[in-house]
Amino acid sequence: MIEERKKEFISFMIESDVLKFGEFTTKSGRKTPYFINTGNYRTGRQFNVLGKFYAQMVKESGCEYTAIFGPAYKGIPLAACCSNALYSQYNLDKPFFFNRKEVKDHGEGGSLVGYAPKDGDKIVIVEDVITAGTAVREVIPILRSCGEISCKDMFISVDRREIGQNFNKTAVDEVRDEFGINIHSIVDVNDIRKYLDGKAEFENYLEKMDEYMKKYCLV
Repeated sequence: MIEERKKEFISFMIESDVLKFGEFTTKSGRKTPYFINTGNYRTGRQFNVLGKFYAQMVKESGCEYTAIFGPAYKGIPLAACCSNALYSQYNLDKPFFFNRKEVKDHGEGGSLVGYAPKDGDKIVIVEDVITAGTAVREVIPILRSCGEISCKDMFISVDRREIGQNFNKTAVDEVRDEFGINIHSIVDVNDIRKYLDGKAEFENYLEKMDEYMKKYCLV
């Protein structure tokens, strides 16, 4: 059985055209029967709902943090709506910041926008998914260049449970072991597969999901 909150989140992703089924290619080059594109969240209501899911996950994790970091580009609105929901739902007023893909050489300059991290800060990362861990490896040096900060927790929508560079570990496991970051997800691929079971409209994708998970996932 799948937890009600997870069921609600998967339904919300499908309704928002964020979780899609078909034939797609991931950043790692794998052909996948499902895809998560958080760039399709586009309304105030959607971000209100999404922020509550993320904020609840952050709150329930019990982690300590100074600020929230959203990697460019898709992590930017995720960090913003999470910060907003933490305040509206739990009265936790936490700043957020994000990076630019290209360093700005005029105005205030620099590669970061929003909160300015300082020595001693505890930063949490808010992202969409982890498939191969490539994005994490890109942003950790950015955060470490800010000073003596720590980053122990990362929050994502979906853990695809995909094999990483080491075939005995998922990409999430590799990130945890390499950087000492705990990865928290609202749902994972097992939850999505359970959600599809018994629903006639998704019947055509069940076999493809099973084949993909057997080939690329550690479940």
